[in-house]
Amino acid sequence: MLNQYLPEGRLLHTPENRRYTAEALQQAMDENTVLEGRAVLCTTDHDLMVSYGPYLGRIPREEAALGIREGTAREITILSRVGKPVAFTVSELGDTPIFSRRRAQELALDRLMETPVGTVLPATVTHLAGFGAFVDVGCGVVSMVGIENLSVSRIPHPAARLRVGQEILVLLTGHDREAGRITLSHKELLGTWEENVRQFAPGMTVTGMVRTKMPYGSFIELTPNLTGLADRTQGLQEGDHVAVYIKSIQPKKRKVKLQVTEVLPPANGPRPFSYFITEGQVRDWVYFTPVP
Repeated sequence: MLNQYLPEGRLLHTPENRRYTAEALQQAMDENTVLEGRAVLCTTDHDLMVSYGPYLGRIPREEAALGIREGTAREITILSRVGKPVAFTVSELGDTPIFSRRRAQELALDRLMETPVGTVLPATVTHLAGFGAFVDVGCGVVSMVGIENLSVSRIPHPAARLRVGQEILVLLTGHDREAGRITLSHKELLGTWEENVRQFAPGMTVTGMVRTKMPYGSFIELTPNLTGLADRTQGLQEGDHVAVYIKSIQPKKRKVKLQVTEVLPPANGPRPFSYFITEGQVRDWVYFTPVP
């Protein structure tokens, strides 16, 4: 079950995780069960001390993350977990139990490698770069969604679409078993042109975001997967939050004609997503359905 290998933080307060007894720890060790606690400090040796109920366990440095032992992961991978939830399996019991985050990540990655391409997965945004968004897809295993795969509507930076810590859904698009990596996308879950345009009708006035300015007008994002063209408007800037009047919708041409009625105060962060697909598998996704 993929639910055992959720992004870090999702398991922490569940009843399955909050079994703070010696018997529960013994069972977790016997069954290789993933648990979650909170890293309370990092020692001078870069061991993580993890609070789990009444227990304070230790994750040795080489067990703190995939790649630390091999030298392919930086020490910041360990340091940055202090104060945050961490997934782990139980390696040893005693006055100070020994935990392994690395083993939890190995189990999560093994399961992801067995998961069919096209499966919808839960993810949490860990950090953003100009070329894409990095997300935790299970037990701290991080993969990237390229900026071109975040939405159909083009954006200047992933920060225009996401924020760190945001819980989202992603689509598994491929495995690289040799490299131990997976590939992800996001735009397919946000609906086709037809699904998005059904939310609108000529005569409506709605809000949008100016994404691209051209000499003949501006492309206004109505949803992450739907953009319309507004007539040229003096003083409009890319990134402006605007109110727009829908002049027409032309399904055969796949066009939405708009008129900017007002420039609004800046939006308070990225809009929450409205997913058209939230579970199961996606196959042969097409943004535009061919018109007869």
